[in-house]
Amino acid sequence: MTAIREPSLSPRVRTLMDRIESGLPEGRIPASIFGNAEVHQAELRKIFGRAWVYMAHESEIEANGDYVVRRIGEDSFVVTRDENGDIHVLFDACKHRGVQICRADSGNTSHFRCPYHGWTYSSDGSLVGAPLWKNAFGTMSKADNGLAKAAQVESFHGLIFATLDPGAPPLREYLGGMAWYMDLLFGLDKDGVEVLGKPQRFVLDANWKSGADNFSGDDYHLGTLHKSVYAIGAFPVPFSENMMGYHIQASPGHSLSFSMAEDADEPGPKFFGFPESLAENFDTANISGHQLEVARRSRVFVGNVFPNFSILALPMTEDGATHAPTGVLTVRCWQPKGPGQVEMWNWFLGYKNMTPEQKDRAYRAGLGTFSLGGAFEMDDTEPWITVGRTGRSVAAELLDFELNYEMGMPGVGMAHPVQDWPGPGKVYWTRYEEGVQRNMYAYYADLMRAEPGQWPEHEF
Repeated sequence: MTAIREPSLSPRVRTLMDRIESGLPEGRIPASIFGNAEVHQAELRKIFGRAWVYMAHESEIEANGDYVVRRIGEDSFVVTRDENGDIHVLFDACKHRGVQICRADSGNTSHFRCPYHGWTYSSDGSLVGAPLWKNAFGTMSKADNGLAKAAQVESFHGLIFATLDPGAPPLREYLGGMAWYMDLLFGLDKDGVEVLGKPQRFVLDANWKSGADNFSGDDYHLGTLHKSVYAIGAFPVPFSENMMGYHIQASPGHSLSFSMAEDADEPGPKFFGFPESLAENFDTANISGHQLEVARRSRVFVGNVFPNFSILALPMTEDGATHAPTGVLTVRCWQPKGPGQVEMWNWFLGYKNMTPEQKDRAYRAGLGTFSLGGAFEMDDTEPWITVGRTGRSVAAELLDFELNYEMGMPGVGMAHPVQDWPGPGKVYWTRYEEGVQRNMYAYYADLMRAEPGQWPEHEF
């Protein structure tokens, strides 16, 4: 059988990717990448068909037989823990006629049965039988007709990732320097984290890249778009002070931002706002002294693992008059649903050794701020809708309309490179800087233009 090669980019998409490469040195990105239908179709193959994509947390499928249904790009996959405790990411399509085999978002089962002809699969994806097997199929191999699986599956601090590309680099290699920062956050306590409640899901008329762009480190919008949140005391640090910190291009594609005290003795939140009683008892045996010091000084961690997995840890409260801010840890995926829509999946996590009261308080604080009905979410989503509208516009295409990403470039603003940072990556102080987003788009354009079997260089 002849191997199927990935389709080449259309002339229009190739031109837009070339414009990213030529425009980034001057801080320019074509607006049409946020809505062009040809770009979207290319992304499903070139980005989501190759990159490591977040699927679930192990605590969501804790028992043998547990499963959840998730997506890679626009395609449905079932994440299962089989009867031996192993994790699988199974394409949600019967091998017989391609019918969807899982009809619930989550649950526990030993088998999946196709409703069309009754083909039945075990929780590891193996075909175990079908009605009237002897008459219908006789000696046909069951082993050759199991459910299709993601090419590679790996777990990192309980975070399950998968890729459809058998030639993709191992997950830790793919993460590069970002792994150091994820170790810092998710490994801050040796017992790790767990999911608090089911994921929230809601659909926006926006493009998935707007969310990834924002969480790569768009801190500049905090003083304008979220001004009311500061006014009601939902976040305990004034805007000007919150902008003091670091922007880090951890590795190609992956970026993050820390709001951080210059000195660990400064007043204000430490350890992302988690209670002192919890922080004092963190078992930090799995992280280095440098990582511990960064966590101790940190108020906010916000970052994006390319392409669409975002992380946020910070002190929040849904009601400043009643409850003091507490540490909230949320992760989210920006799932594409066509060029003009994104489905946002949002999980709240807590450290396993938190008390039930601490977990409840963190969960409620998160719901009131970073959720479908949260103050931050309602602020963010409206501008992203209009970004997508601009990206789909005829005017943006005909005018070759470009967006400004110059902040932090030489001679633009107050940010400057930092040489003595203890972790990996390109680092800038302060957070008035957009190199973190330029890093995302540079890798995006490189991966979009990469030939089959080739990966962009993963070194700075």
